[in-house]
Amino acid sequence: MPLFFQNRELDCFRSTAELFDKYPHLQENAKAFRSKPRVDVDPKHLLYVQQREFAATTPADNCVSILGSDDATTCHLVVLRHTGSGAVCLSHLDGSSTRTEVQLIMKAVTSLSDGCNEGRFELHLVGGFDDDDKRSHKLSLNILAAFQKQKDHIHLETCCITEMNNVVDKGIHKPIVYGIGVNVKTGEVFPASFPHKGPAEMLRSARTFTGGEMTDIYDSRHGLVRVGPCQWSPDLEIAFWLSQSDATILKYLSTSPFAEPPHFVQHIKSTIQFLLSHPNSDSLFPGGQPHLYHRMESGSWERLVQS
Repeated sequence: MPLFFQNRELDCFRSTAELFDKYPHLQENAKAFRSKPRVDVDPKHLLYVQQREFAATTPADNCVSILGSDDATTCHLVVLRHTGSGAVCLSHLDGSSTRTEVQLIMKAVTSLSDGCNEGRFELHLVGGFDDDDKRSHKLSLNILAAFQKQKDHIHLETCCITEMNNVVDKGIHKPIVYGIGVNVKTGEVFPASFPHKGPAEMLRSARTFTGGEMTDIYDSRHGLVRVGPCQWSPDLEIAFWLSQSDATILKYLSTSPFAEPPHFVQHIKSTIQFLLSHPNSDSLFPGGQPHLYHRMESGSWERLVQS
């Protein structure tokens, strides 16, 4: 089924520029979205979603009130919500397997909306910028095309992507919005940043760094964050990067070296150090069991010790 905007089927388009030219109201919506104040989200009721992860829940969730993700440059942040059930999913896509990942997003929201006969699917896309290699443009089109191929009608509410999320700072193109949050109770989507990116930030980053595929990190029925089991092999050669300059790390380990947030290099180094400290992933997951985390009364996530 095609995508809809303002209850009208979107016409065919071959580029994001053509899409925005055909639908000026999409441009206005994007401008309005990117002008919203950025919220520094309190981690107490947050579930943070990293790259190549998604999480879905409903307004009945007593553990999570905000889903959020940031540090997106060429990556795109996707929110899909069903207005009838209130079920919502947030995902951080990097173009690794977009069609499959969109299917996972649809399945997550559909399964949490089972039995709800009213409402519609609403889509919010944020991310990318006018990068030199046009990675953002390609990912924008692939995500839109993947949603157009779904069997359900999907209504595009926010489309702050690529050229509509671009700013030129001292001659350098950068994203305007790097991160977003979605209020699980109300469905509001807003620009956001996240001082806390747990639980298990380094373990989850290591999974992505070593090529892990898109994964669902949250069991909303039981209020549990689920990580792994992950798989990687020892690779002592990655220690090479710890002796390299920040400029070298940015050049070779980023898709957008001039647009990364200030903490990018340190995050990469910390992830590599984690992998060197845990060269064999099997040792982290005895019996092949995932790490499970539940929310404490204080709001922090604590790992459950499984017998």
